[in-house]
Amino acid sequence: MIGVLRLAAAVCCAVVLSQFPAFSDQYVQRLGGQVDALSRVAAEFDASAQAAGLTRAQALADLSGSAFRDAHQATMRDVFARLDRARADLQMLRLAGPLERMALPHRLRDAETLAATWGDFLPAVPVTVAGFWAAGIGLALGWLLSALPGLALRRRDDRLGWR
Repeated sequence: MIGVLRLAAAVCCAVVLSQFPAFSDQYVQRLGGQVDALSRVAAEFDASAQAAGLTRAQALADLSGSAFRDAHQATMRDVFARLDRARADLQMLRLAGPLERMALPHRLRDAETLAATWGDFLPAVPVTVAGFWAAGIGLALGWLLSALPGLALRRRDDRLGWR
């Protein structure tokens, strides 16, 4: 019975992990779109600043003095910070292959993009090499993780002299 439960846990992990390559591909595509959109906003802001004879920093500093200006300054600072993070993440994720991305979950940190990707993602049968490898890794990981409770109980029994 324990073997069947372990196999079921391993298969569940395989199914879940097999979806990661396709999910991460979709996330990268969406993140690229976010970078494009944020780059346009940043370029328009910089062009407006340059037309006024200001640098970006000077233009941001000039956006103060009223509730609206302060809010717009904070929004633009957030845009620039998000753009920098998204560009760095996109570069790392594009360099990594689908399986390598499994080691980079911290680079899937843009909450808006992650939520949008998850909202549109439809699991499917993986037919790519990366999908099969991810499923195999998930199967092995699930098998190993499902053994941990049994090992912990066995150690406890051994320490208590119940065996």
